[in-house]
Amino acid sequence: MDKQEAKRRMEKLRQEIDRYRYAYHVLNKSLVSDAALDSLKKELFDLERQFPDLVTFDSPTQRVAGKPLKEFKKVHHEERMLSFNDAFSEEDMRDWMGRVENYLGKKIKDEFYCELKIDGLAIELVYENGILVQASTRGDGIIGEDATQNLKTIEAIPLRIQIPDSRFQIPNRFVVRGEVFLTKKEFERINKEQKKKGLKPYANPRNIAAGSVRQLDSKITAGRKLDSFQYDVVTILGQKTHEEEHELLKKSGFKINPNNKRVKSLEEVFEFRDYWAKHRDRLPYEIDGIVVIINDNKVFDDAGVIGKAPRAAIAYKFSPKEATTIIEDIKVQVGRTGALTPVAVLRAVSVGGITITHASLHNYDEIKRLGIRIGDTAIVSRAGDVIPQVTKVLKDLRTGKEKEFHMLTRCPADGSKVIKEGAVHRCSNKNCGARVREQLYHFVSRAAFDIRGLGSKIIDRLLDEGLISDAADIFTLNSGDVAALERFGEKSAENIVREADGHKKITLPRFLYALGILHVGEESVRLLAEALLRGKSKINLPADVLKVGKSLTEGELQNIRDIGPAVAKSIVDYFKDKRHQELLKKLDSVGVKIEIPRLKAKSSKLKTKTFVLTGGLESMSRDEAKEKIRELGGDISESVSKKTDYVVTGGEPGSKFEKAKKLGVTTLTEKQFLEMIQK
Repeated sequence: MDKQEAKRRMEKLRQEIDRYRYAYHVLNKSLVSDAALDSLKKELFDLERQFPDLVTFDSPTQRVAGKPLKEFKKVHHEERMLSFNDAFSEEDMRDWMGRVENYLGKKIKDEFYCELKIDGLAIELVYENGILVQASTRGDGIIGEDATQNLKTIEAIPLRIQIPDSRFQIPNRFVVRGEVFLTKKEFERINKEQKKKGLKPYANPRNIAAGSVRQLDSKITAGRKLDSFQYDVVTILGQKTHEEEHELLKKSGFKINPNNKRVKSLEEVFEFRDYWAKHRDRLPYEIDGIVVIINDNKVFDDAGVIGKAPRAAIAYKFSPKEATTIIEDIKVQVGRTGALTPVAVLRAVSVGGITITHASLHNYDEIKRLGIRIGDTAIVSRAGDVIPQVTKVLKDLRTGKEKEFHMLTRCPADGSKVIKEGAVHRCSNKNCGARVREQLYHFVSRAAFDIRGLGSKIIDRLLDEGLISDAADIFTLNSGDVAALERFGEKSAENIVREADGHKKITLPRFLYALGILHVGEESVRLLAEALLRGKSKINLPADVLKVGKSLTEGELQNIRDIGPAVAKSIVDYFKDKRHQELLKKLDSVGVKIEIPRLKAKSSKLKTKTFVLTGGLESMSRDEAKEKIRELGGDISESVSKKTDYVVTGGEPGSKFEKAKKLGVTTLTEKQFLEMIQK
């Protein structure tokens, strides 16, 4: 076959393959078998390998092409990609309609377009001269990610379009939007493969769809067999209704949802919603409600935008997904503002695709309103598939062993009196919440447990939701409880839990530093660690630290170099405090393990010599300098005294340098220090 014959054959093959794709995905008709279609694609692929200069951008073989990406480029959407506000009842829907009419100042024609709300990922497709040139994710609505290479692998998305309708003329640039999703069947197939590999199954199809679109290797995306519906035409072509846009999309070669429907009243909206609430299980994909749009495009545009949502459209969600479970306990968590939040500890239950073990009870008034007792069987729901809530107690299932809950009169964090402000119980110490927050920031810091996945904003959120109130709670976090919070995905939740679990082992000095004992800094904890270990064969658990710590006296501690009366008293007071004792016991129960580093000095060159470091060093970090001194048998002190042998001064030394001069302590420049340790 010469080149001209190959070109004609390839053009014909592309046309036929695209015709079969359109029939299958858009018209729901299968004109040839899968095997026959695969054979045509193979022939086209072989010809393209033989004549690579004849490969076109819209060839079906280009759905998976190119090397894996290093990163996703950012894409500015031509128009903001909006999300929808939610409604959960007929009353909510009527209120929405009233707000739209009040804003427009007139009654509007009761004609709506109803779409099934696919539980997937929003995308935008850009065509130039009929060819797909860019496909992107929603992102924050203004800037998304360029996922063209991955989205081209989805057969339901046409690589080339045309509008066989005299009413419309396709412009050079044509922009549409839609949804990418994974079918239930494909979800089951992928999870079976996960189980065969000994891997954890995915929680829901949406997570796989989102993760697949963000794969850097498009071959992985192609293997997931994603599907897609388009539902919006951004480009203005003279379309007057939203229904007309769907007709336009279908004629252009896009796959639209055949179950979408135009209705004439809110009553018909309610019927449509209720029908699919009952029959959603028959669908091959997951939906969590319907989207209701005022069909008239002019009215839609006149209504404008409120926040991040169009005023003339709304997501009418199905009733919350529910499950029953046992309330095993009610704990009181102290938030970052000092508010006391009662939290239900639940027997693990799957609700809306995630496993939860905690649910906020908000306040004591809510507990009384629902009549909740410890041990009750309760209905737990996820309103809008977001935040887990206890919605009802099944009192007829009580056995008589259930216990009433009473709000604490003393704050569990600092023992201060609890006061009530409206519906909220709060610690009377105004600094309590801030102190709890700062203690947690310190606990996860790099010099302590070094849990880097838990930044201050995440800790604040977990405090606000009542999931944590002390350091030990960090190690009891459940990925489902975190994933249920708004703006937390399952992946990020799993990462947080995995990060915490991966840092349960810690050296004794770092553990002591993490406790945040007043006046005890990074160097003092090493001395305290030595004191705890003196005469002890091992300290492997927080309970061991508690036992030995309680036996320490101020006199014993003051015999240790650099530990004065104030520091000694602070240490003794810490281990005597019942709340601190409970924390150490709790850290023990959640599996924290202590490792004792066996650091042996490489030489005794600096034995009996005590160093203080001040200012920044150029050749090494301060930690590296400290390690060098210890390796050579020397000691580190945090403060300058007459017992200090050397003060090493780096750039911009502080008050320690002045104190050294005043006390006559020898000071070393960085150069002199390096010469000393290298001799």
